[in-house]
Amino acid sequence: MSNGYKISEQDELHFVTFQVVRWIDIFTRKVYRDIVIDSLRYCQQNKGLEVYAFVVMSNHIHAILRSSTRRLSDTIREFKSFTAKQMLDAIHQESERRSEWMLSEFEFAAKKHKRNEKYQLWTHENHPIILYSNAIIQQRINYIHDNPVRSGIVANQEDYLYSSARAYAGMDCMLDVIVPLMDIEKIPLMRTLK
Repeated sequence: MSNGYKISEQDELHFVTFQVVRWIDIFTRKVYRDIVIDSLRYCQQNKGLEVYAFVVMSNHIHAILRSSTRRLSDTIREFKSFTAKQMLDAIHQESERRSEWMLSEFEFAAKKHKRNEKYQLWTHENHPIILYSNAIIQQRINYIHDNPVRSGIVANQEDYLYSSARAYAGMDCMLDVIVPLMDIEKIPLMRTLK
C-alpha cells in the first residue's frame, strides 16, 4: 500500500498529482472540470488550502499546494473524496454515452482495494514532492503550465482555461493563485492574483 510518497511536512509547499484510475479521460467534459475547480475554491476558502499552480488535464491534475492549517493530507483526502462523489453523481445524471463504461471501470478499480466502496475514481497515490528551492518551484510551475502545450491542446500556456498559467500571464484565472516572486536572496515572496 505504501510507496514512499507521503506528506510528512504538512505546512510545506508540495507538487502533487491527482490521477484518475485507469487514466480515464473524464475531464474532457466541462461539468467534471468545473467540479474540480469549485472544490479547490472551497478548500481555499474553508480549509486553508493555498494554490500556487494548477492544471486540469483530461485524466489528471497537477498542482503546487500548501496548507495554512498544517493539514495538507487531510485537505487532499477530503478534496478527492468529495470530488469523486460529485463526479460519480454527475456521471449518473449526465446523458453521456460513456457513462456505463466509466462506471464499470470505476467499479472494477474499486474491487482491487479493500478501502473502497462501490467505485474508485482517483488513484490512492498523490506522488507529493516537497519543493525546497526556488529553482525547483520554477521548474515545477513550468512543467504544470506546459502540460497543455506538450499535449497539443493549445499553442500558448495562457490559452488553456483550466490552468494557473493565465494568472501568471496577468489574465483572468478560474482560481485565485499565489504567484511566487523570487527575490535575490532566494526566498519566495508571495502575492495573490485572480
